[in-house]
Order: sequence, then structure tokens, then C-alpha cells
Amino acid sequence: MIHPSNVPLGLYLNHDSPVHRMGVGWKMAAVTTFLLVSAIAVNTWKGGLACIAIVAVIYAVAKIPPRVAFKQMAGAVPLLLFLSGFLWYRQGLPAAVTTFLTLVSAIAIAIAFTLTTRVSAVMDFLVGALRPLDRFGVPVDTIALAISLTLRMIPLQVMAAVEVLEARRARGATASILAFGVPIIVRTISRSRAMADALIDRGEGD
Repeated sequence: MIHPSNVPLGLYLNHDSPVHRMGVGWKMAAVTTFLLVSAIAVNTWKGGLACIAIVAVIYAVAKIPPRVAFKQMAGAVPLLLFLSGFLWYRQGLPAAVTTFLTLVSAIAIAIAFTLTTRVSAVMDFLVGALRPLDRFGVPVDTIALAISLTLRMIPLQVMAAVEVLEARRARGATASILAFGVPIIVRTISRSRAMADALIDRGEGD
């Protein structure tokens, strides 16, 4: 069984730190600003290292253990290495290193947000931010519920995919697409039906 610490959005670290205590809105604004500035202004590997250093300070202040950070990043690193290798071939090593460092810092700060913010707090903030639209007939509660379910389904789907891959390996079916796709589809449909039934029982659907 895959541990939640390996799954993005699957873990919240209940620590007492300035990052944890920061309001969700301010935290979202800070993350968004970091992403925009790093994407627009960083064009050298030194700038990429500066972004990594900023994120490292945030992780230290938030008391996020390095092993947890590495596990959360493990799934994205192979893809980033592949992309960087392609850029190295097309644009040279400096561009590849700069892009790699910038993307690593972007993913890392997003992960820091999920590790230090409860999903319920995010949903409360979104509901409050969208509430003024209620007067125009926008189904705020339904939108918030849909976002909440989506956030919850992401780690569940990742965990299901990893479990199926491990089962495939145990049966020696590592090269079979069907051995991977069919169980994932069946699990997804079964989970969706169970969730739909639960929502209907609670009067959330018809």
C-alpha cells in the first residue's frame, strides 16, 4: 500500500509554524506571485538557484521534513529531467538547467502549500470568495463541492494507479496495457457510483 506522504494532495502536516498560520488567501497570493515572478523574470541558472533557495527557506520555516519533500517531488522529477534533456538538446545546457530549477521550485512551492493548508480551509476560503456571486444565481455551494471532490479524488486516483502497477508487477504483467487500464477504469467507476449514491442520500443530488 502506497503511503499518503508519497501522493500529492494526500498529506497535511499538522505543525505549528508561521506558514501554517498564514491565511489561505495570503498564502494563495504568495504562491501565485512566486509562480508569476519566477516564470517571467528568471532567465539564468542563478535565478533558478535563487528560487530554490527561497523555497528551501519556506520549507525550513514550515518545518517540512526533507524526506517528505523528496517523496512528494519524486513523481515529477523524471518528467522534469526528460523535459530538461530535450531542452539541453534544443537550446543548450544553461537553458535546460534554468528551466529545470524554475519548474522544480514552482512544483515545490505548490506542494508546500498543500502540505501546510487543510483542504477544508481552502474550501472555506473559496466559498467565501465566491459567495457574492450567489446573488446572480451562481451555485456557489455546488461549485465548492465539485472542487472539494476533485481535490479528494486526485490522491485517491494516484494511489489506485500505483497499487495497480504494483499488482501488475507481482503478476508479471508489466507490459500489458489492459492489465493497467481495466482495473483503473473499474475502480474509478465503482468509486464514482459510491460517491454519487452517498451524495444523493445526503440530498446533494437527484
